[in-house]
Amino acid sequence: MKPGSHSLQSFRASLAAARDGRSDRRGWTHRWTAARSGYTFVELLVVVTILIILASAVLPLAQVTSQRQREAELRRNLREVRTAIDKFKDAVDMGQIPTTELEPQNEGYPSDLETLVEGVARTNDATGTKLKFLRRVPIDPMTNSTEWGLRSFQDKPDSTSWGGQNVFDVYTKSDGTALDGTKYRDW
Repeated sequence: MKPGSHSLQSFRASLAAARDGRSDRRGWTHRWTAARSGYTFVELLVVVTILIILASAVLPLAQVTSQRQREAELRRNLREVRTAIDKFKDAVDMGQIPTTELEPQNEGYPSDLETLVEGVARTNDATGTKLKFLRRVPIDPMTNSTEWGLRSFQDKPDSTSWGGQNVFDVYTKSDGTALDGTKYRDW
């Protein structure tokens, strides 16, 4: 054997043992893997701190996104109900709804929101089909109910109580404030 070849051979053997996960007779690999088998407490602390910082940045963004989605749904639902009320009024004005279907002094507006869902008889229609304006009363996303604030044609524009004669307008009963600073009930 050449001088120094024994140490080179032993070095290669320990490298192979380390690569294969075996230990040599002196236990070098075993000691090395035991020291590196897990994370230190400091490493775990750093990772947890970074995760907390990221979560604290993402949480408010998620809350704003959720509120923005509910506001968009509120606008859609208000538009849907108001459009149905307007179509009812247009049908009355065009004579498609007989005056016998209307309550006195209702100014051509529906008596309640259920009238828009249940429908009213058509003028001069013997088949009994009804004009329907809504499939269902939409849910107010701010209060999670189908109870809307109602205004009649005779009520003042800023009235918070319904006169009961007809449904001229709807609003949410939520006292919350929108992202743009306006009150939901003013929409």
